[in-house]
Amino acid sequence: MPKVKKIPLRQCVGCREMKEKKILLRVVRSPEGKVSLDFGGKKPGRGAYICRDVACLKKARKSRALERNFETVIPAEVYDAMESELGGAT
Repeated sequence: MPKVKKIPLRQCVGCREMKEKKILLRVVRSPEGKVSLDFGGKKPGRGAYICRDVACLKKARKSRALERNFETVIPAEVYDAMESELGGAT
C-alpha cells in the first residue's frame, strides 16, 4: 500500500478557514519587531498565515487578528504597505 503524504494545513487569520500551507501567504514579525509579508515562507520570526487576497487582509485588519497573534500594535502604514504589496503581487 503506498504511503499517503500529509499535507500541512494552516488557518487564515482573515477568513478563519483551514487551507493548504503552500497556497497561503505568511505574515511574519521579525525578532526586531518589524511586521512584513513573507512570500518565500522562510523569514525568521513569529508567523501567521493569510489568504493571497486583499479582502482577507482587510478582515484581519478590522478584527485585529494579526495584532492578537503577534501581541503587538501594528501601525496603519504597515497594513497599507502590505495591502499595496499584496495587490501588486496577484
